[in-house]
Amino acid sequence: MPYIELTAFARGEAGRAYEMAKKMEEYPKFMENLESVKVIEQGPGYTITDWVAKVDGNDFKWQEKDVFDDENMTITYKQTAGDLKKFEGQWRFTKEPEGTRITLTVDFEMGIPVLAVMLNPILKKKVKSNSEAMLEGIKKQVEKNR
Repeated sequence: MPYIELTAFARGEAGRAYEMAKKMEEYPKFMENLESVKVIEQGPGYTITDWVAKVDGNDFKWQEKDVFDDENMTITYKQTAGDLKKFEGQWRFTKEPEGTRITLTVDFEMGIPVLAVMLNPILKKKVKSNSEAMLEGIKKQVEKNR
């Protein structure tokens, strides 16, 4: 099962960065690979969201549950339906002296063992590239709105 962990530093206040990241429906405005993010259910400390991303011209769709831990400034997400067998991870926002350390983890599994050996390295590269773009998008928004 491929696992990715990426970190970026943003010059901006951690609490504001975290609050901005919670507004996932805004992501397509500043993350070029995302076609849409729709909140379909919202409750105390969570949302359920539908996502559509473009990967090499193909739509990649999934639904996830996002759990918000305001005290620790984390967003934990887990696919509830979609194109992969497993797609989950976490956003973490850590206060630093000069700004915010933003960490994004992604743990995923294709679900077709025979093809996984061949396709996991390619898929990992694509997921990593998309995750880097998401992280950079959040970083730019944080620094733009500080």
